[in-house]
Amino acid sequence: MRKQKEQAVIVSQEELAQGIFSMRLQTEAAAEARPGQFISMYTKDGSKLLPRPISICEIDTEKSQIRVVYRVTGEKTGTEQFSQMKQGDTIPIIGPLGNGFPLQQAVGKKAFLMGGGIGVPPILELSKQLDCAKKQIVVGYRDEDTFLKSEFEENGEVYISTEDGSVGTKGNVMDAIRENGLEADIIYACGPTPMLRAIKKYAEDNAIECYLSLEERMACGIGACLGCVCKSKEKDHHSNVNNKRICKDGPVFLSTEVEI
Repeated sequence: MRKQKEQAVIVSQEELAQGIFSMRLQTEAAAEARPGQFISMYTKDGSKLLPRPISICEIDTEKSQIRVVYRVTGEKTGTEQFSQMKQGDTIPIIGPLGNGFPLQQAVGKKAFLMGGGIGVPPILELSKQLDCAKKQIVVGYRDEDTFLKSEFEENGEVYISTEDGSVGTKGNVMDAIRENGLEADIIYACGPTPMLRAIKKYAEDNAIECYLSLEERMACGIGACLGCVCKSKEKDHHSNVNNKRICKDGPVFLSTEVEI
């Protein structure tokens, strides 16, 4: 189905932690949304023409709702404007966009579901939908503001790392894996590039199938502008060079397909 801009209605909005907001939207996008996809959200500020790509955190097809959890990135930014909106307000969006995590690949396997920072929210819907032999959710935070922790605990075994050591393992998600002696046959991960780079190396060193959701600034969000490319092993049919468009070809890639 062709993605068109629609006026989604805000069902609820709350602050989960310092600068971290949860927004539920009534939207037609819920009917097709999959774990790992995103929506483009527009402000009503005419000086900000480009949308903000926000990952989908939860999907409720029965109520035609999706949930996004996002971080306010500064004053007078699009995300700060989103945080000031209230129940009943409308917001222009396009979605769902991109491709999601391949769920069927995990059947019968032990899985790592790994998220770091604002890459944590997309892992929640994945944890709800993934059907695997063992579901190990490994999430990393800055400090004790472990947003979404209780929801994760309802959907798998949860292991937490914090940069300051206030909760779980002190360090990052890879430290949590090592400290707890965890093993997996397949990995799904979303987070900042340094984290994904470490996970990619770990997966390749241990011959583990691994899917990464890449973070990148986007402009159009639909693959036309080539503003969010990453290096790839194969030539892209669209540009005929060794790159992939994160918004269109991703954001989820098999780790061996891309260089980060």
